[in-house]
Amino acid sequence: MAIYRVRPHAQSYGHDVGIIMMYCSNPFPPGDVGNAWSYDYPVLYHTVRDVTIEALINKADASSGLSVIAAAKALEAEGVKAITSDCGYMLEYQDEVAGQVGVPVMMSSLLQLPFIASLIGPDMEIGVVCANKPRLTTNLLARAYPHPTRTVRIAGMQDQPGFRHAILDEKGSLDTEQVARETVAVATDLVREFPKIGALLLECSNLPLYSQAVQQAVNLPVFDFLTMIDFVRSACVRKSYDGGY
Repeated sequence: MAIYRVRPHAQSYGHDVGIIMMYCSNPFPPGDVGNAWSYDYPVLYHTVRDVTIEALINKADASSGLSVIAAAKALEAEGVKAITSDCGYMLEYQDEVAGQVGVPVMMSSLLQLPFIASLIGPDMEIGVVCANKPRLTTNLLARAYPHPTRTVRIAGMQDQPGFRHAILDEKGSLDTEQVARETVAVATDLVREFPKIGALLLECSNLPLYSQAVQQAVNLPVFDFLTMIDFVRSACVRKSYDGGY
C-alpha cells in the first residue's frame, strides 16, 4: 500500500482537469463542457460569478481577470493536471492565467487553430462556428492564432433562435434537436460558401454534443472544446501499455 500525504489547501483529490465556469443559467447536457459525463476521467469545476455571458460574450468585458486567476490557482491547489474553461471567449484570460499557474492552461477551444492548420493542405481553409460572430474580433482571434498560415472563415450562432434562447439569452431551457439542426445548417452553409474549408472548429463549449451531426453533414474533421481537453489531458496523465507481442 502507498503512503498518501495531505496536499495543502486541497479538499478533494483525483481530478485530472479543472474547469473554470462562467456564471450562467444554461442547461448542460452530456457533451457540453459543463457536464461531467462528457469525460472519461474526473474533472473539477470552479464557477467565477463575475464572469457572465452578458459581460464576456455580449459586451466583450474582460475586466474579471483577477477572479479568473484566483479560480485557476484554487484548481491548481486541488491538484488538477490542466485547466480549461467553458467559453471560447475566455481566450481573453489565456496569457494571464498561464502566467500564474504551473499546469497547462487551455482557456479557449480556439487555441487548436495552429494545430488544425498544420493538419490540412496549404491551400485549404479552416471553418469556425462560434457563439457570437461579432464578438470574435480579429484582435481576439489573433491571441489564439497570431501567425496564421491558413485563412479562417467564421460563422456565428447568434441569430439562431434555439441557440439564442438557450445560451445567449439564458431562458432556462434547451431544445437539443433544434440546436442540432441549427448548428448543422450554419456549418453546412459555411462549407458551401467556402468549399476550400478542410476542417471545422466549433468554438462554443455548448456545441460539442452536435459535432457528430455536423461531421456527418459536411464529411470533414470537426474539432471542439472536448477534442482539446481530451488531447491535453492525455499528455498530462499518461497510461501504461500491456498486451500481446
